Amino acid sequence: MIQIFRSHNPINIFWLVVLLFLLRMGLVFHLPQNLDASFTGLFSRLLVAFPTKTFTPGGNVFYASIIILIQALWFNYIVNNHNLLGKPSFLPALLFVTVSGLFTSFYTLSAPLICNFLMIWVLQKLFELYKTEEATSTAYDLGLIVGIGTLIYFPFIALFLIIWIGLLIFRPFNWHEWMSGLMGFLTVLFFLSVYYYCTDHTFAFHNLALSFDAQIPKFDVSHPYHYLVLVPLVFIFILALFRLQNNFLKSMVMVRKTFQSLLFIILLVAAASFIKTDFNFNHFLLGAVPIAALSAYYFLYATKKWFYESLYLLLLFGIVYFQFNNF
Repeated sequence: MIQIFRSHNPINIFWLVVLLFLLRMGLVFHLPQNLDASFTGLFSRLLVAFPTKTFTPGGNVFYASIIILIQALWFNYIVNNHNLLGKPSFLPALLFVTVSGLFTSFYTLSAPLICNFLMIWVLQKLFELYKTEEATSTAYDLGLIVGIGTLIYFPFIALFLIIWIGLLIFRPFNWHEWMSGLMGFLTVLFFLSVYYYCTDHTFAFHNLALSFDAQIPKFDVSHPYHYLVLVPLVFIFILALFRLQNNFLKSMVMVRKTFQSLLFIILLVAAASFIKTDFNFNHFLLGAVPIAALSAYYFLYATKKWFYESLYLLLLFGIVYFQFNNF
């Protein structure tokens, strides 16, 4: 499987679709009667009623799968276009689809799923920070992206720090660029405040402020062995870090800085789970982009075929097994 996706062959898109269906077989065969779309954060902030029964359970899973496929192909294009891994391949798309299929809560329409479009866009803008001579406009765009993501899913606000972290990693200090990112974020809040004022709902800012109260996320421990599917992924992630460390000084400066930014994104996504909200495990879908990039790096440069193929198949088997065992 890994060997096939190591090549940059368009036929791999077909195999990607096959894998996408394979990872959802358990949910398709045991489709729940009620499967709501949990992405009402934007509508609640805009004080607009949104019917959660818009999609049938089958339609919910289908549209979510299409979104993941589009995100995987876009993510793969960005990684290859900027030569992040050193060689063009379909491994970023493969690992993105795989990580996005770890848990059944990832398979439905949700705010974190929509925000992954913005996460990929953030990654693209981080590349521009390094390549441009003047990054004020890029930092402003990043602020806008994070602001829009915050409207859709409030914990996305934690990603604002990646703007300043990215400027710190990619650029010499320029306070104009740092303030530009902040102004981009505040622009979204400004238009939101104008909307509240024009609709006579300024009290909604009080509800927005309540979202800053931190809390410990609650995980479902009724079936703790289902989290065993994370074991091969964690092992892959550790191997990727060791591989990255060994090749760190041999890599291009942009590649080193980008992977540093991806590690910070993982930390910020983990920290964002403590922000007060109606926590759902699909929050960690936001980590699919950086984890897929790091895992793809390992699989692209791994040398023992029997080992890396077996490791990926173990991960794939675990996802499918625990998915069927969940019903």
